[in-house]
Amino acid sequence: MKMIKEKLEQAVEILKEKGIDVWLIFVRESHTLTDPSLPLIFEGSCTWQSAFLISATGKTTAIVGNLDFPAVRDLGVYDNVISYKASIRDDLLKEISALDPRSIALNFSTNDHVSDGLTHGMFLLLNDYLKDTDYVNRFVSAEKIISALRGRKSPSELDRLRKAINITIDIFDEVTRMLKPGLSEKEIAQFVLKRVDELGVGLSWDPASCPSVFTGPDTAGAHYGPTDRKTARGHIMNMDFGVRTDDYVSDLQRTWYFLREGETDAPAEVKKAFDAVRDAITKAAEFLRPGVEGWEVDNVARQHIINCGFDEYPHALGHQVGREAHDGAGVLCPIWERYGDLPYLKVEAGQVYTLEPRVYCKGFGVATIEEEVVVTENGCKFLSPRQMELFLVK
Repeated sequence: MKMIKEKLEQAVEILKEKGIDVWLIFVRESHTLTDPSLPLIFEGSCTWQSAFLISATGKTTAIVGNLDFPAVRDLGVYDNVISYKASIRDDLLKEISALDPRSIALNFSTNDHVSDGLTHGMFLLLNDYLKDTDYVNRFVSAEKIISALRGRKSPSELDRLRKAINITIDIFDEVTRMLKPGLSEKEIAQFVLKRVDELGVGLSWDPASCPSVFTGPDTAGAHYGPTDRKTARGHIMNMDFGVRTDDYVSDLQRTWYFLREGETDAPAEVKKAFDAVRDAITKAAEFLRPGVEGWEVDNVARQHIINCGFDEYPHALGHQVGREAHDGAGVLCPIWERYGDLPYLKVEAGQVYTLEPRVYCKGFGVATIEEEVVVTENGCKFLSPRQMELFLVK
């Protein structure tokens, strides 16, 4: 419960900071349809309609069905736990009236999917319960609250993230030792999946593409599952992979080169591509700090790649990582229409981002590295041990 207490304390401070009186998380059957923000402030699931009220005054209240009441009460993280039998309506109205908030943040958003957890049906129910009050006119989006709460990692969250990263790095090291020309992408992925199973951890995203393995010049390069394509001498191979442990995930990429007969090092063009990616990460990390906007960080890495003579990468430089591989509103992305207002969001201390530029090296494949960094008060620190040199496979 330590982490839940940390996040509830953070939530109260964020409400004060954002000038919002109450945050209301309203859910039901949460095991089946989970609001993405619920695990941040509650451990477990709720069956009947349940309301979690967090006030800028510091008061926290949970209103749950009588069968859920003992488990919620025994968590010991809410100041007030209320049980109901027939309907949540009266208790919910009583608690909201006692707080008399000028603003009530609800989990809806057009910009951020993890802030959009309130279903339309539950929104209609809430409107019905409060229809005879003025509170229905005080609803605001909780996007700013959720974005900050998911982004500003607590000490316990960072510990869990480091654990996931370290397991991922260990598996990458094992992959390096087992690689040889002639293995298929699927065979390499199966080796990784076997190790994941043996270690008793999960995957960061859909097993159809976690891990993603790409070898050679004729490959999808991203967001695609392993194929029967075989590694060969003269190929670049990269892998996108992460594990889930203690409800937190990692998201990292590494790149290998398969030496041709007689080669003791990668060709100059391959090394140039890899070095461009590595140095773009270095430059972006040196620039990354609280207060800068996401597009500015992306631009540092993007311009370095272009200045090295390569085409710009067709995606954002980085995204937040936490309970999910793509977690939180802030993105280090270019000013493209597809990203909406996200490029202009300011970086905050405590956020964890990936840094993942890529370069296509004609005739060889895709060189890419993905690292994770945590934003500090004055800059950022790498959470993942960096790949500074191209991994060579004999």
